[in-house]
Amino acid sequence: MRKAFAALACLMLPLLAESQRLVTGAERLMALDSLPAGRVAVVANQTSVAGGAHLVDTLLACGVRVAKIFCPEHGFRGTVEAGVKVQSGVDHRTGLPLVSLYGNNKKPTPGQMQGVDAVVFDLQDVGCRFYTYLSTLHYVMEACAEAGVPLTVLDRPNPNCGYVDGPVLDTSRCRSFVGMHPVPVVYGMTIGEYAMMVNGEGWLEGGARCDLRVVAMEGYRRDSAYALPIAPSPNLRTAHAVALYPSLCLLEGTRCGVGRGTAWPFEIATLPGDTLDLRAEAAPGRFTLRYVMEMHRRAKHGQFFLRNNFFDLLAGTPDLRAQLEEGLDEESIRAGWQRGLEQFMAIRSKYLIYK
Repeated sequence: MRKAFAALACLMLPLLAESQRLVTGAERLMALDSLPAGRVAVVANQTSVAGGAHLVDTLLACGVRVAKIFCPEHGFRGTVEAGVKVQSGVDHRTGLPLVSLYGNNKKPTPGQMQGVDAVVFDLQDVGCRFYTYLSTLHYVMEACAEAGVPLTVLDRPNPNCGYVDGPVLDTSRCRSFVGMHPVPVVYGMTIGEYAMMVNGEGWLEGGARCDLRVVAMEGYRRDSAYALPIAPSPNLRTAHAVALYPSLCLLEGTRCGVGRGTAWPFEIATLPGDTLDLRAEAAPGRFTLRYVMEMHRRAKHGQFFLRNNFFDLLAGTPDLRAQLEEGLDEESIRAGWQRGLEQFMAIRSKYLIYK
C-alpha cells in the first residue's frame, strides 16, 4: 500500500506543481523530471515530504536507486530528543541503511561516501543559527566536495525568514556544532540560499567548493507567514514555539528550563518555583533579549550562566554574557551588533533567490 501511494504521488507531482500556490523543492524535483542518476544518498528526516509521501518513498517509487540515508540530530523519524546520540542502523520501513550524522560521526566519512554517485539534501530548517541542521549541511557539503560527488539541496520555506537579527558569530572564539559560520542568530534565508552562501563564500574547509545544485521553490515569498506542517524536531511543536525559539534558546546556556518534558516546550521559561509563561503572548517577530534579561533578574542569587560556556556558543560571542552581567539595557547591547549585521546583509544579498 505504501509503495502504491508513493507511486501515485510520483505521477501526481507535475499536477501538484501547477496547482499549488507554494511548491517545495522536493515537489519540483519530481515535477521537473530531473531525478539524480546512479546510487543516491539522501539526507532526510520526518519533514522530508513530497506530494503527500516521504521523499525516500517517492524516490524509490520513481526508480531512483537510493543507497543509504544520512540522518541528522533527532534521527530519521524525528523521535530522538535533543542532544541524544543518534544511532546508525537500518530503517525498518524501507530496509535502507541509516547512517547517523549526529554523535561522534557528524561528517560523512570517505568510506560512507564510497559507492555514492549523488547526494540529495532535504531537511526543514527554522532559520536559526544554532539549529544543528545547518551544521549537518556544512559537513555534507564538505564530504561531497572531497569525494567529487554532486549535491542537490531541495529548498523549503523558512518560518523565521521575515527578519535578520542578533549578534554575528565570532568564528575565532565561538565556532561549534551550534554555530559554524559568521552569521547572526536569525539570518533570513532559506536553507537553499544558505547552502549557496556557504559555498560561494568559501566557508568549507580549505575554501573548498562542492558541486551544488539548489532546487528552488515556486510561489514563495520570504515575508509570507508559514506554519510548518510537520514538527522539525520533538520540542518545536507549534508555530508559536518556532517563532520564540531564536530568543528562548539562549536560556539553554543558563540554569533555566525552556519547557522540555512539558506540554509547552519553547513556550515557557522556568526556574525552580518560578515560570515565565509565554503561551498567551504574541510572538515578538524579532530576536529579543527580553526573556533572558527577565529570567536573569528573577534568578537573583547563584550562578545563572552554565559554567561550560554553552551560552557563549549559542550567542556566538562571549561579549553578550559580559554585557548582561554588567546590566546593560537591550538598546545599548543591540548597538554593538549593527556593524556586523550590515556586513552580513551585504554578503547575504548575493545569494537571495526569493523576493
